Amino acid sequence: MRICHVITDLDPASGGPPVVASRLAAAQAAAGHEVRLLCYAKPGDQERIDAMLHGMPGGDALIIEAQEPGGRVERTLTRRANARLQALIEQLDVVHAHGVWDPILRASVMIARRAGVPGVVAPHGMLDEWALSEKPLKKKLALTLAYNAMLKAASMFHALSAYEQDCTRGFVRGLGAETPVEVIPNGVFLDEIDPLPEPGAFYAKHPELNGEPYVVFLSRLHPVKGLPILVEAFASAIRDSAPARLVIAGPAAGAQGDAEQAARDHGVADRVHFVGPQWGSDKYAALRDARCFALPSEHEGFSMASCEALACGLPVAISDTCFFPDVATEGAGFVMPREAAPLADALRALLADEPKARAMGEAGRRLVEERYTWPKIAERAVGLYEGLSGD
Repeated sequence: MRICHVITDLDPASGGPPVVASRLAAAQAAAGHEVRLLCYAKPGDQERIDAMLHGMPGGDALIIEAQEPGGRVERTLTRRANARLQALIEQLDVVHAHGVWDPILRASVMIARRAGVPGVVAPHGMLDEWALSEKPLKKKLALTLAYNAMLKAASMFHALSAYEQDCTRGFVRGLGAETPVEVIPNGVFLDEIDPLPEPGAFYAKHPELNGEPYVVFLSRLHPVKGLPILVEAFASAIRDSAPARLVIAGPAAGAQGDAEQAARDHGVADRVHFVGPQWGSDKYAALRDARCFALPSEHEGFSMASCEALACGLPVAISDTCFFPDVATEGAGFVMPREAAPLADALRALLADEPKARAMGEAGRRLVEERYTWPKIAERAVGLYEGLSGD
């Protein structure tokens, strides 16, 4: 097939969508499809983008159509991006847009619609009830003026989980449409992870950990991720127990100050370590040496970080609002309410019982191998594309 993925930008500091779009596209390219990825690219982002794409399976076969972002006029009217897509559209079998609230995404779906090419929209959680409750008046206005037309023009919606599928289906029916909503989860390239860094590589870079077991958080440091809850739970878990550490890794996104204050309030400031973003092998080294991964997020479409931790053989302790129930059903960790007390119980159990933690991590690795690798996910996506027809 001839496929064009569209996303606003590929900077991994923006969160999960750039990782998802690039990996899904590369997996499809590796399977022999002609795949392009249309996006804007700012020069200052290139180092992070290169680190994200380095060594990606299928990356050499993926055609990246990077457009200069220009100023506000280009970002609003998307003339340069539109012209490129218009030049390509007759050569495409499907356009797959990642996200909602951006003119380049709206334009790509509308161009596809006019050309009779199926347009797939992956909202990445942006149409979930929780997301729509954030800045509701602004989003309602945007929908009325521009984005309802885009969403009505879609041939299919790509949901990341059963929860997102339900939310998106309800939203679409509210528009008076019966557009199909299919679950295409996120995944990993095992080739990017295996072999894992040697044990101790992260400890060697961070002697301040003193070789003690640690819990790792690896995501954007955003208020939605629940860092104060995690710090409180960690402080409770290590009270009257063997020493442990909490490693908080990820790009700044407005929540580090609150997490630092929580660490001081709970008396664990000397045991909470902020190590900044970790890309490529540094990320896998952090996961390799950890005892467990924790994410008490308020909302996740599908947590890439949790999936990567599982692929590294690491048990996870996540909130039920991460919408990753397989973790509990497959014995790969703990899924619990987004509260400090149950998270503390989970961390306490994983820190105290290394054999149990190891067994859960092995179950998590099996789960990923069976259900969440990009080649399998790419195959499912292409099968769904083939069932669509342009209008």
